[in-house]
Amino acid sequence: MKVTLERNHLLKSLSHVHRVVERRNTYPILANVLLEANDDGLQLRATDLDIEVTETVPAMVTTKGSTSVPAHTLFEIVRKLSDGAEVHLEIQGDDQMRITSGRSRFFLACLSPDGFPDLKSGEFSNSFNMPASDLAGLIARTQFAISTEETRYYLNGIYFHGIEGEASLLRAVATDGHRLARADVAAPEGATSIPGIIVPRKTVNEMQKLLDGVEGDIQVEISETKIRLVVGPVVLLSKLIEGTFPDYERVLPKNNDKEMVIDRANFTAAVDRVSTIASERGGKVVKLVANEGMLELTVTNPDHGNASEEVPISFEHDQFEIGFNAKYLLDILAQIGSENATFLFGDSGSPTLVSDENDEASVYLIMPMRV
Repeated sequence: MKVTLERNHLLKSLSHVHRVVERRNTYPILANVLLEANDDGLQLRATDLDIEVTETVPAMVTTKGSTSVPAHTLFEIVRKLSDGAEVHLEIQGDDQMRITSGRSRFFLACLSPDGFPDLKSGEFSNSFNMPASDLAGLIARTQFAISTEETRYYLNGIYFHGIEGEASLLRAVATDGHRLARADVAAPEGATSIPGIIVPRKTVNEMQKLLDGVEGDIQVEISETKIRLVVGPVVLLSKLIEGTFPDYERVLPKNNDKEMVIDRANFTAAVDRVSTIASERGGKVVKLVANEGMLELTVTNPDHGNASEEVPISFEHDQFEIGFNAKYLLDILAQIGSENATFLFGDSGSPTLVSDENDEASVYLIMPMRV
């Protein structure tokens, strides 16, 4: 294999593929990126056996061939080369690749490409195109609520499914049992018939990075066990979480009738300030007391003291008290894009709904805490 290509093209591709490679691996080959020079250019592929990312970059191929080299090392080498430089890659012998650029020379140990794993894609029952911004928006509005508790593995991702009706929708849901996020977009043709799938947290992170700044449509392919995303020259293939996502509709309250409208920026700043004194041991609880026209926030920490602040609100009910984990509350407020956030309370022991007055397609739920 002997190829020449531009450093910036190679760096961009490596930045896409090397992220899926784990720093520690039981199998040495999994620390490598597969390089294959062919008529189309230079193809790069990396995998952790759950996710596979492939990309082909333009290159002048003098000699076709393939090899695999340490992914993170190659990325760091290329990253530190001069902007706009030419990079020459050449296999020497059976176990070494020579990298030259300007006056820089590097030699990397290679492993045979024959042992590189292939995450077989199989047949995809559903395929559709959709705006990259729509999928990115679904992820952005729900990703924060993904659980990190490994025992409930079926919550370690975002649940996507189609909804057929008067308005066909593609819906994303995530929950960790303490908060829940649900977001909808208009379903592209072919999306409403997809099976309910749970996309793992690591895959969601990679999807978000790949979609960042992308304009136009992307291709999505789904089977019962895998998802494939085609974003320009990049192909991401991932296994899905095998499990049953809980019936989230059952936990969404239907009769919360105490409405509070509050300035999102002022409320966020107030929660952030008073929670400074909150105890991690106590769950960083902030107590809210809503009266007509005013909300009082209080935090009490037996070891350090207490804090309180008042924020104007629109609230036309009797005095109401409830407590929330400050971090969970701030996470939800960060999703609100409009000036005001709307809270719908039931009672102090029931879930609270939070919505964005300018985004009817999203709803958030937060569980209360004892104060």
